[in-house]
Amino acid sequence: MEVFYFLVFGALSAVVAVIELSKNNKDRVNTTTAFNSFKNNYLLVYSLMMAGDWLQGPYVYFLYSTYGFGKGEIGQLFIAGFGSSMLFGTIVGSLADKQGRKRACVTYCITYILSCITKHSPQYRILMVGRVLGGIATSLLFSAFESWLVAEHNKRGFEQQWLSVTFSKAIFLGNGLVAILSGLFGNLLVDNLSLGPVAPFDAAACFLAVGMAVILSSWSENYGDPSENKDLLTQFKGAAVAIASDEKIALLGAIQSLFEGSMYTFVFLWTPALSPNEEEIPHGFIFATFMLASMLGSSVASRLLARASLKVESYMQIVFVISSASLLLPIVTNILVEPSKVKGGSISFAGCVQLLGFCTFEACVGIFWPSIMKMRSQYIPEEARSTIMNFFRIPLNIFVCIVLYNVNAFPITVMFGMCSIFLFVASILQRRLMVIADKSKTEDWASMKDKNMEAEPLNI
Repeated sequence: MEVFYFLVFGALSAVVAVIELSKNNKDRVNTTTAFNSFKNNYLLVYSLMMAGDWLQGPYVYFLYSTYGFGKGEIGQLFIAGFGSSMLFGTIVGSLADKQGRKRACVTYCITYILSCITKHSPQYRILMVGRVLGGIATSLLFSAFESWLVAEHNKRGFEQQWLSVTFSKAIFLGNGLVAILSGLFGNLLVDNLSLGPVAPFDAAACFLAVGMAVILSSWSENYGDPSENKDLLTQFKGAAVAIASDEKIALLGAIQSLFEGSMYTFVFLWTPALSPNEEEIPHGFIFATFMLASMLGSSVASRLLARASLKVESYMQIVFVISSASLLLPIVTNILVEPSKVKGGSISFAGCVQLLGFCTFEACVGIFWPSIMKMRSQYIPEEARSTIMNFFRIPLNIFVCIVLYNVNAFPITVMFGMCSIFLFVASILQRRLMVIADKSKTEDWASMKDKNMEAEPLNI
């Protein structure tokens, strides 16, 4: 493995360590013992859930290829997963508001465990069922757990700012440290212990089962709108009305779809971007480096969110612009650096520059997650939180399905250019969201002041 990879990994590790160790009282939020106990319980469950997810990711394509399926058939399996998340996942995720968020989290565990079990079969139809189950589970993972956390946090009377602490820690652990450890553990099972490509899925099922046991034994149930006279269609209509009537919610959904759509597209593009001539690159080590960059971003986000005077809507504009610029690097290097025609070998100079840009983008991803969670907790109404969050994922899943279906139809530079444009548009929408949010706060303050003046007795 080249020294370059170690230098990047070491530099990111050093920066993360410095940021974490140099935190002072201004960068920390003073909390209570009761909140810390609640937070640690959620972080344990969230880390187990993410371990169950991260263990599978690096080996899905590899497993399908070992069963003898070609690129087209594997692409159809992936499309089935995203399509399932869009259709069935939206319905199942929305039921969490009415049937209970804890129940939805348990459903996630059961559904994903069943999906893992299907990986033992080489039959295409059974694998397709597994992808459908996985799509449903993904929708629940990105809606039910956050909805439960926000509702339970408010129900227990904790301060609103403390939510940011839980969000940033969850991303630091679940999307950073756990992702790195899961990649190393999966590599140990498959390569070192030679247990085969199904082993990570079995391990994932075990982590999910442990997490489900913790949920069942320590979590209480909470609901969005439990009224029995509201069917699923009524819930959907209510969520659609909420999005259409509140520009802040609509903007938040558009921003999320644009960023996550670019992020999932990047997942498919970074490998061919770094090895256009089949250069030998350490995929697992690069993945771990990306996750370390994401940890760096979450560390920065924890400091930003700890400062009550700093608005999320303000700094996220800068984050989107930086992420947009970072995904322009493949286009810039393609223009400025003459592409090599030699097959194989080590990573090129252009690839090294792109890798640094991709690490920058992953750092932006680490900032994005806790920040978008914070904004969702502020703007999305509690009674339809899971339903609206799953509505946000519909355009995202449509976009990813289209990209997967046409992944070979466009040059890779065009795909990166499209993602860069989407991210820049997200920064513009973020600016609009900040303006509207400030205007709403000003109007609310003025209205409250008028009411207080009316309530004051007149001294005659």
